[in-house]
Amino acid sequence: MRVSNLFGTAPVTLGGVHIARGTGGASINATTDTLLRFNGQESVTVPAGQEAWSDEASFSLPSQTDVAVTVYVPQTTPVATVHSLGQQTISVAAGNALGSATFTPTQTRQSYYWVTGLDVRNDDARGVIVAFGDSITDGAGSTVDALNRYPDFLARRVAADPALQGFSVVNQGIGGNRVLNDVIGARGVERFQRDVLGTTGVTHAIIQIGINDIGFGGFVPAQAVTADEIIAGLQTMVDQAKARDVEVFLGTLLPLKGMAAPYYSPEAEAKRQAVNAWIRANTAQAKGIIDFEAAMRDPADPLQMRLEYDSGDHLHPNGAGYEAMANAIDLALFR
Repeated sequence: MRVSNLFGTAPVTLGGVHIARGTGGASINATTDTLLRFNGQESVTVPAGQEAWSDEASFSLPSQTDVAVTVYVPQTTPVATVHSLGQQTISVAAGNALGSATFTPTQTRQSYYWVTGLDVRNDDARGVIVAFGDSITDGAGSTVDALNRYPDFLARRVAADPALQGFSVVNQGIGGNRVLNDVIGARGVERFQRDVLGTTGVTHAIIQIGINDIGFGGFVPAQAVTADEIIAGLQTMVDQAKARDVEVFLGTLLPLKGMAAPYYSPEAEAKRQAVNAWIRANTAQAKGIIDFEAAMRDPADPLQMRLEYDSGDHLHPNGAGYEAMANAIDLALFR
């Protein structure tokens, strides 16, 4: 397991980390509770700007199983490395609950702290599909604890396909992320190397990002970018993937008519259309394209999302929309 203090300015000490199969809420299957050690030690101190991997542990994890990670923090610790849009309930309580089958939380949250990765040994592993993007990949608008982001639906489709046994899906979406500017998370052209190409066993990548570059520029004129600049950033990521023999697929940007300006405006829409035209032409020479927009747009008004897929903000899909996105992906791309 990887724990991270990548964005911290001071060391972080974790007094203990356990892993178990989750049974819902703040409860685990206690018979599966497993201590993770770091260089043989039960605790770990991660220096500012660094990450740490646990030692390998014997822990059986069947496919599509919920994992519960319990972290004990022995002292007040500022949190700088956090996945804000977790869409899963995190239980928090005072004291040390390591090894407890359940505990009563004093508060709940929906963000992940410090834990950023889990590698699983699978003798039958054949491939890893990484979904890379912004809040649409991260699952904004999905139902908390329902696992209905588009990569969740894709993972279940992959698991059910006899031809794709041994494949897994990793979600590397960050809500608010952009291709070209740091704002929430490092910019896409920078973090692609770490979050996609640095994923153990990666064989395929799906890139769907760029709408925040268009929208945020309206709030901060100094960070306004052109469609050509977004395209150049996407091309950079495609080239990086191909250089590592990772098959890469570009996804079109979703329709968002009805979203408040500056995300939706005539100028913003022109940029979105230009980026999508470039993606569809596959000038980037990606392995292929996934036309998410075509699956999501309203036939009566193609500039907006279908009502039944709209979470309500006209930008992010709901659970049904995310399922439609996953269904728009031809699994033959990975066979």
